[in-house]
This record gives sequence, structure tokens and C-alpha cells, in this order.
Amino acid sequence: MISRFALAAMSLLAGGGAMAAATNDLSDAEIQGCHLARELYQARPETNSTQIGILRIRNGKGEKSEFPFESKIEVGPTNWNSFYTITFTNQDDKIYGLFIKHVNNQQNSYGFRGGNGTMMSPFFDSDFWIADLGLEFFHWPEQKILKREMRRGRSCKVLESTNPGPSTNAYSRVVSWIDNESGGIVHAEAYDAGGKLLKEFDPKSFKKVNGQWELQEMEIRNVQTGSRTRLEFDLKED
Repeated sequence: MISRFALAAMSLLAGGGAMAAATNDLSDAEIQGCHLARELYQARPETNSTQIGILRIRNGKGEKSEFPFESKIEVGPTNWNSFYTITFTNQDDKIYGLFIKHVNNQQNSYGFRGGNGTMMSPFFDSDFWIADLGLEFFHWPEQKILKREMRRGRSCKVLESTNPGPSTNAYSRVVSWIDNESGGIVHAEAYDAGGKLLKEFDPKSFKKVNGQWELQEMEIRNVQTGSRTRLEFDLKED
């Protein structure tokens, strides 16, 4: 994310809820899935950072819009915070912002500026939902390793995260291809409450900055509406 999603994707890239069930009631695939999900949602950045870029939106009618975007991470001793800000000049420099507080073994908490919403509502007018930016699906109590396979040239574990009680406008499950070497998200698919494919997420390009590979562009697509959102980071050498 850098944003939370970018943090996960860049690694190729609840509170303890994933381990709530007694392990003797779970299959090996479920135990491994719970452990992997916990590792992913407890991963935290090492230092503060700020990334700027462009949020590009194409709606289902093919209409395009773009907005300046800033992602900031602040790391504290017991938690770390993510800030996502969009400024659009055609409305007197109005600002839309999202704040996410991450604390180990606790649910994320959310705050809004210039708007409000729920975890299953869009971030601004994009195809990213608030839950996507908070990686809420890794906090769900039902996690399972479905298989191991290659994806985009990477050896991956395929993790299924299942929502035990989805509302009509929520994901019922999310399937993520997790890179074995780096622990990053190579590809992800989200399914609606009826079990139909709703969204697909992919990191699109990387750039080497200061000797390290950084996520330069990522995309999320709504396959039901035909809309698409791309986030492009302006990566520069220090």
C-alpha cells in the first residue's frame, strides 16, 4: 500500500481470530492456513514511509478519472498506522482521507475525513474497498491452504479466507496466491455473498529503487461491473 496492500505485494508482494478454533478441530490445511494468515496480518513495516502517486479509475461505462494520492505509514512501539489521502482540486481542494490503526492481536480500527463508510464500502470512488486496504480477510476465523502451484512464474501457497457470515454486500471468501519465498500477494480473487467472482487484484509492475525492488503499479478489477482501478506510485531514488 506505501499502502497495506503494496506492503504485502512488495514482499514479492480480529485479533487472533484466525486461530480462534481449537487446533484439534482443524485439518492440517486449515491449521497451516491459520498460521499463514496470522503471519500476514501481523507483518508490520520497519520504518515510517510516505509514497505519492496517482489513483486512476475507469468505471463500468468506460469513463476515466484520476486523483493525486498519498499513502503514509507511521510506526509506533505497540502499533502502526496507515494514512491514505486524496485531494481533488475541482471542489476547492477538498480532501478525502482514510486512517487505519493496526495493533497486533486486535481488530483494525478505522477513521475517515471528508466522508464515512464501512469496511465493505469503496475507498473514495475506487474499486478498492476499505476492507481491502486493511487486509481484513486475513483476520477471518476460517483460513485454509487449498493447494500449492505456480502463478506468474512464482511458487505459491493458495490461501482461502472464508467469511463465516457475509452480508449481501460483503465478500464471502477471498483466495490469495502467496509467494513462498517472500510472503507477498501475487494474485487475489474476491467472491461476492452468492459465491460469484467479484474482483481480481494484481501487482502490475516493479521498479528497482536504491537497490531494492519496489511496487510501482497495482490494479484491482471488478469483473461484474467492468470497472478498474490502478494505483501508480511515483518512485524516486533517495
